[in-house]
Amino acid sequence: MHISQQQTKFITSQIFIYLLIAIGAFLAAFSIEIFLMPNNLFDGGITGVAMICAKVFGGELLPVFFLLLNLPFLILAYRFIGKWFVLHMFFAFFVFVGSLFVINQYMPWEFTGDKIEVVVIGGAILGIGLGMVIRNGGCLDGTEILGIIINRQLGFTVGQVVFVCNFFVFGAAGLVFKDWHPPILSLITYIVVIKIMDAVIVGLDEVKSVLIISSKSKEIASAIMHELGLGLTIMYGRGGYSGDEREIIYVIAERLQLAELKELIHREDPTAFIAIENLHEIASGKPTTVNKKKNRIEMVFNRMLGKNP
Repeated sequence: MHISQQQTKFITSQIFIYLLIAIGAFLAAFSIEIFLMPNNLFDGGITGVAMICAKVFGGELLPVFFLLLNLPFLILAYRFIGKWFVLHMFFAFFVFVGSLFVINQYMPWEFTGDKIEVVVIGGAILGIGLGMVIRNGGCLDGTEILGIIINRQLGFTVGQVVFVCNFFVFGAAGLVFKDWHPPILSLITYIVVIKIMDAVIVGLDEVKSVLIISSKSKEIASAIMHELGLGLTIMYGRGGYSGDEREIIYVIAERLQLAELKELIHREDPTAFIAIENLHEIASGKPTTVNKKKNRIEMVFNRMLGKNP
């Protein structure tokens, strides 16, 4: 039986996805074992709870606590979300737990530099690892699963649920160890993790949407197309107060093109109104650079919540 070229591409892409998930899970485990645990810092969510338990009962039990605490959420994910998401999640769990065990047993390193170094370097490595896992459709923490389910039932966002859970996790760490410095530093580390993770998931190429309202719309549109080589859309609007009809120019540009775009607009019309917004995703009938960098976890969430991507 011959395997078609399309099936070969699918298998290759899946292998590449699982490889990236494995690398991300290993980096997350490396950050926790080498940077966070030796310095009494904690991650958020179920991972943070497992780290607190490991500090109390023994660091070598961290993989056991992580697996036991996340197991109920794995079952919930299978019941309420779908098997493909659970498959990626289970693989990420397996690699993460295995990496924790290997690092603990065969890589007994500890990074004990200044606190700011631990927070920044450890948080950055953890953020890169989690970002790689999430970007490729996986997950390493049960609180995100809980957030998805609560979002479907009660309407709270996933981010709100995770934030509330982390608030209790860091508070519990302060009460258990009777020292509020580690939870505060852990919160700062968590902020670093979120920032780096977002950069990995979304990508470093930021794309902006620009709305331009001007009495010289034709001159501005011509300059944008011929000097910057950007496409644009002309929309028609009317002032709410004045009632004047105006042409509105809609442009999508990369972040590095913004300065030149604004300079061009103000050259043609110094009084032009410009509104700039961030774009997280662009999809069209043709594959584009931005489309290839789609946030995979966002597509998974849309599928889970019954929305069209």
